[in-house]
Amino acid sequence: MPPTGTLIPADAPFSAAQEAWLAGFIAGIAAAGRRDTAAGDAPAATIDVLFGTQTGNAELLAGEVVAGARARGLGGNVTALDDVTPERLAAMTHVLVVVSTYGEGELPDNAGLFWAALQSDTAPRLEGLRYAVLGLGDRGYDDFCQAAKLIDTRLEQLGAGRLHDRVDCDVDFEEPAAQWTTAVLDLLAAETGATGTGTGTGAGTAPVAPAPARSPWNKRTPYRSRLAVNRLLSAPGSAKEIRHYEFDLGDSGIAYQAGDALAVVPVNDDALVDTLLEHLGASGAEERGELAGREIRTPSKELIAELAERAPASELAAIVAHGDRSDLDSWLWGRDVLDLLRDAGSAAPALTELLPLLRPLQARQYSISSSPLAHPDRVHLTVASVRYGRYEGVASTYLADRVGADAAVGVYLHPNASFGVPADDDAPMVMIGPGTGIAPFRGFLHERAARGAAGRNWLFYGDQHRATDFVYEDELTELRRRGVLTELDLAFSRDQAEKVYVQTRMRERSRELYGWLEDGAHVYVCGDASRMAKDVEAALLGVIAEQRGRGGDDAAEYLADLRRAKRYVRDVY
Repeated sequence: MPPTGTLIPADAPFSAAQEAWLAGFIAGIAAAGRRDTAAGDAPAATIDVLFGTQTGNAELLAGEVVAGARARGLGGNVTALDDVTPERLAAMTHVLVVVSTYGEGELPDNAGLFWAALQSDTAPRLEGLRYAVLGLGDRGYDDFCQAAKLIDTRLEQLGAGRLHDRVDCDVDFEEPAAQWTTAVLDLLAAETGATGTGTGTGAGTAPVAPAPARSPWNKRTPYRSRLAVNRLLSAPGSAKEIRHYEFDLGDSGIAYQAGDALAVVPVNDDALVDTLLEHLGASGAEERGELAGREIRTPSKELIAELAERAPASELAAIVAHGDRSDLDSWLWGRDVLDLLRDAGSAAPALTELLPLLRPLQARQYSISSSPLAHPDRVHLTVASVRYGRYEGVASTYLADRVGADAAVGVYLHPNASFGVPADDDAPMVMIGPGTGIAPFRGFLHERAARGAAGRNWLFYGDQHRATDFVYEDELTELRRRGVLTELDLAFSRDQAEKVYVQTRMRERSRELYGWLEDGAHVYVCGDASRMAKDVEAALLGVIAEQRGRGGDDAAEYLADLRRAKRYVRDVY
């Protein structure tokens, strides 16, 4: 989850109603092994629910699908896509795929190996398979639900029969996802003759544990948390503004884990809302409220397309017509909705026409930078304030500038079960997180210190300048002195003529790094997906290839094995 405040659209948070399902059926699924029955009889059919997720929501939704299957007398398995081999897939009869898309059309980390095998020339024919696909995504991206579209099409190409049309869900996915789940499971129940009582406790099946009481806080009813600390981390002279925040959990009952994220419900800048209203010639409390609840910093795809059509001679229209996404992104950088309306002049829409073209204001998710063992009553965040001329990040500047001392902020927890410290306290950890990517690893180190974990810990961290950008330097120095932080490799890119990055340090420590991998180390990466994460993976592959001396294909398979073992995981955005 992004510590810089980037919204992760591919996996939107669950509603309170959906959250009520989660703990019970997931515990039951785990206990059941892989097969279960309902109401004392063998299930009419077993449904394999396969999920691909970057931040955890697709996995939780897959669990809900299995709960619905059990209620209809169907057996159910929940499996990550990368844990499914082509041979195993070919042996399945009924498959439901729940997959998110992140970034610009990319498959989530736990689906890449599955997709590579599925599109290979050796992929098996699947005429005996019936399937349906549910996609989670964000219409703000050009490749909306691309991962779901790819898998849906490829399964059809391999001969599988589509049970139900694919459904592609936007950020607010709860209702369409629930409708898809009901429709698909009802079809399967009718097709297989299943009649269930909803107990899911047949012979040979571990019972589904009743769901424990869960936090009621979610994006519709966030917890009003007191912002107890707002501290500047970067030093004077830094090109960045990185801040440390602490939120008081009070009586919320929120129980977090190191590696989870906290969603912050931002509030638009009153001054920008007023300026927009004035530009539009609108006034009144109702109009103001409607505009304030919209995304007015980042122009939507719909608004861009509308303005290009209304003003065909404009610079924006020319860029849109050219069809180069990178050119459009460059042109949009530093421009908000007001800028685009001003550029459109008289062709710009009125407020009533504009509102449907703006997306609802979304919460921003930030990696938690604390451990509940060290700070059980507070959640810490490490956030870079986004400022570019007049353009400002909505949530980051809301926290930095517009939340007064001890004022309340709407928050809710976003768990990330796939990104946490190893269960084995003796296992080594390698953490790679430049900039605010350090956030979860600060929490990891505090967690291991509190647990008295004996496992070695190695952090690769860097930014622009050591003198101004070495956040948490005192803490890391103390953790190093205490032996919690075994190795610390720093890469401050602009402190010398030749730029040095974390991947540079990884290559320099190639032999030692490979030795840690051979000793069972878990590798974690947090930060920018577009460049850093790709460069780090390339460096990691290079380290493996150099040390093993068996070429690139062998290195790729070695890294794939780390992925399958959940020893190479990323929190990228």
